[in-house]
Amino acid sequence: MITVIFLGSLQVSAQIDEDQTGAWYMYFFNAKFSDSNIGFQGDIQYRNWNLGGDLEQLLLRGGVNFQPAGSDVRFTLGYGNITTGVMGEEKTTSSEHRIYQEALLPQNPLTRVYLTHRFRYEQRLVEDQDLRTRYRYTLFMNVPLNKSSVQPGAAYLAVYNELFINGQRSIGEDRQVELFDRNRTYLGVGYSFLDNLRMQVGWMLQVTDNWTKGQLQVSLHHRIF
Repeated sequence: MITVIFLGSLQVSAQIDEDQTGAWYMYFFNAKFSDSNIGFQGDIQYRNWNLGGDLEQLLLRGGVNFQPAGSDVRFTLGYGNITTGVMGEEKTTSSEHRIYQEALLPQNPLTRVYLTHRFRYEQRLVEDQDLRTRYRYTLFMNVPLNKSSVQPGAAYLAVYNELFINGQRSIGEDRQVELFDRNRTYLGVGYSFLDNLRMQVGWMLQVTDNWTKGQLQVSLHHRIF
């Protein structure tokens, strides 16, 4: 499961090398308190324009979630802090504060096919821009290869597609953004070490309204308790 990127006006003005492979290194965690429908989740993502060292983004995000009794649906209210860099030797960065609301809906429509729908609404305070909003929808699919579920010892295929749509298109000072923000398509493989610890490695193609770029993704998924 993978998660978010924004490239502000600082980056749009920079030259993007679409042929250079980027790399995202990510840690996702979640927990649910015992005998409670309250929990928390978060992620730390170190994103690079290249395989390492050329900062694209440092994303720190966390939220409190609520799962109604007798339901698999999970709702989250969260906050993210994002530092964004430009491609190349330039070390200039911009910052963003982000509040988000999210709903996660799991499904198991077929044997060995596990789907998750994620709906996310964001309110974004981007440096030197007016308040922005964005809508996101992701469909995740995990398919265990050697076991009936994603359990310890299971290798699995991981696929997702995520669509980003801008809300307000005016960002201040007579600047406009497109309705379409970006789309991400991912294919990877994962391995479940423990009930609460999995790792994935895969390839993500990101298409924005300005450029298209491939990214290597390495992610650790950890349920703390």
